[in-house]
Amino acid sequence: MNYRHSYHAGNFADVMKHALQWACLSYLQQKEKPFWLLDTHAGIGMYDLQGEQAQKTAEWELGIKRLLQAADVPEALSGYVQAVRDLNLPEDSCRWYPGSPYLAALQLREQDQLTLCELHPEDAQLLAENVVQDFPRSQRITVAGGRNGFAALKALTPPPIKRGMVLIDPPFEQPDEFAQVLNALADGTKRWANGTYVVWYPIKDPVVASEFQQAVADLPQVSKAMAVDLLIRGAQDSSRLNGCGMLFINPPYGVVQQLPTIMNFLTPLLKQERGAEWQSHWLVGEED
Repeated sequence: MNYRHSYHAGNFADVMKHALQWACLSYLQQKEKPFWLLDTHAGIGMYDLQGEQAQKTAEWELGIKRLLQAADVPEALSGYVQAVRDLNLPEDSCRWYPGSPYLAALQLREQDQLTLCELHPEDAQLLAENVVQDFPRSQRITVAGGRNGFAALKALTPPPIKRGMVLIDPPFEQPDEFAQVLNALADGTKRWANGTYVVWYPIKDPVVASEFQQAVADLPQVSKAMAVDLLIRGAQDSSRLNGCGMLFINPPYGVVQQLPTIMNFLTPLLKQERGAEWQSHWLVGEED
């Protein structure tokens, strides 16, 4: 079955993922030196929340809609929120939701570079139309259509630009996808040990997520790694998507500092049932 993010765009998982992605790139922007971002599973870059697929699930109503309607949004979230607002004028409308490549392109400076991988040819074409054509610095954006993101990570690292980040956000539709991510991280950290790696993962059964985290911590090249988990309900039923997490290898210091502010605000906002909570912990380094 081909995964289509259009059904899930703007949901609670997107809100967490993109809030933390924005924070990561904001921190990289603080130095004049250029950075490179590789998005291994980029999608189409822009989603119509009033389209048939999004309307069928209406997951965005429990995600980005809540955030756009929230009062007293903390400064750490303001850039991300404003980016979504700017696509949905007047302010009370909510039709368009930007994917990770579009948000990354917004934060791209003249000296930075962005590489976007999308395996599905039709989606890659939409990605180019939705992202590359909309930005004046499009010469800094490369769309690798039809290319496997994990293979691209192996081929493109270490990058000529020494500062940067790899965003790994696969659909997790295949039973061995955690293993694929782990293999990609093992190879990537051998080639580019100083890069920041950010992995989004679903949480159905927290034990599965914990086993993945431990496997990453055991990689010999990883000296700093932390995980941030969000549950929107208690995880009693492992057949449901009960939450999601973000795993960081070499996490930016500024993001670590902002985590309590971001997650303390988002968790009650995105809660769907009893048992909602968030936690972060170092897997290796810092607090070891």
